Amino acid sequence: MKVLHGREARIALECLAETVLVAQRADCLRSKCGATIYSLDELIGKGFNSPPGNDESQRRCLESKDLLHRKVTDKTCCVHAEEMAMIDTLGTNPKKIVGARLYFVRLGKNGEPKRSREPYCTLCSKMAVAVGLSEFVLWREEGVCVYDTKEYNLLSFKYQG
Repeated sequence: MKVLHGREARIALECLAETVLVAQRADCLRSKCGATIYSLDELIGKGFNSPPGNDESQRRCLESKDLLHRKVTDKTCCVHAEEMAMIDTLGTNPKKIVGARLYFVRLGKNGEPKRSREPYCTLCSKMAVAVGLSEFVLWREEGVCVYDTKEYNLLSFKYQG
């Protein structure tokens, strides 16, 4: 992981500001998240978390996760923002996804961006490696942190939080 400074940090913060706007569109009842994908400085994909197909019959946001079997590895009902951004990019800019950078933001209860913790989503990190993204960006206590996607994937499997 590297923490960005100076001009690089300013550009990344602009991308994260766009990601906040995307996250505000999330319709999950438990958590509002957004993701954007940039190739160089061009926005090529975006996504927010929502039930599959935006189908209300698939919504289980407020159900207890404790009721699900231990083999259910992703206990959210919504498609993750990162997944939606990758799907969007593959549909609209498939030739630009390899080597691109994904930005992720989670919003707090009042719609403000929250600082991220350590990487932990193995589902999204595996998919990011599979589609060829090169970097994953989080806004953390340390600042804007950029992870090589393979590093992010390995860290997500080590998460103990």
